[in-house]
Amino acid sequence: MKLYPVVILAGGIATRLRPITEKIPKALVEVGGKPFIDHQLNLLKSHGIHSVIISAWYKGEMIREYVGDGRRFGMDVQLVFDGETPLGTGGAVRQALTQLDGPFFVLYGDSYLPCDYADIQAFFDRQAQPGLMTVYRNRGKWDTSNVEMVDGQILSYDKKKHNPRMEFIDYGLGLFRPEIFASLPEGMPADLAEIYQKLVADRSLLAYEVEQRFYEIGSFEGLHELDRLLANDSDQFLRKGKP
Repeated sequence: MKLYPVVILAGGIATRLRPITEKIPKALVEVGGKPFIDHQLNLLKSHGIHSVIISAWYKGEMIREYVGDGRRFGMDVQLVFDGETPLGTGGAVRQALTQLDGPFFVLYGDSYLPCDYADIQAFFDRQAQPGLMTVYRNRGKWDTSNVEMVDGQILSYDKKKHNPRMEFIDYGLGLFRPEIFASLPEGMPADLAEIYQKLVADRSLLAYEVEQRFYEIGSFEGLHELDRLLANDSDQFLRKGKP
């Protein structure tokens, strides 16, 4: 099964990780003895993904210098830049469409997700919907839950307004058909969360529940946790285990 390309959203300033990110982008923050992007790319490759588009802005040239064309990772990696001003998560995906000719995954640049990418793609391909959100039954444990879902149907999604029925959280991995973003004005800021919300309102967003918990480096707490796990056994996630 040939897996779709992955767009990694790596353009953020990462203010929560200052002072580390005053000199380097979040993708290059050291985790488990290596820059985080190393772990992201190796994890994706272990699941059969070979094509990646990195969307960059803040100190993006440092990412390009480090990753190059991806050959040393055994992958094809391209970088797409926002421009002089950041385009937001949705606008950055719109910018990446020039490198895409079909469906694609979208992965947040601070997320480390040991899920079954092939199964998610197979589920998406069986449906006639333009978008998919992966969700995890979080119940507020690892972060604030932001998804209300009943019988596989997402009823509401909001990162700012929460209700007690939100037991799930946006896992950090989406899957889309290009037309969802093609209608956005080129070079203009847009928010991926708003695009998700529109799909929810139109009842055209698939939900895939993931059993493996997510890991992130968007906070110092998440960074230290993943650093400990990867430093002790950097291959544990590549063996498709459930640490």
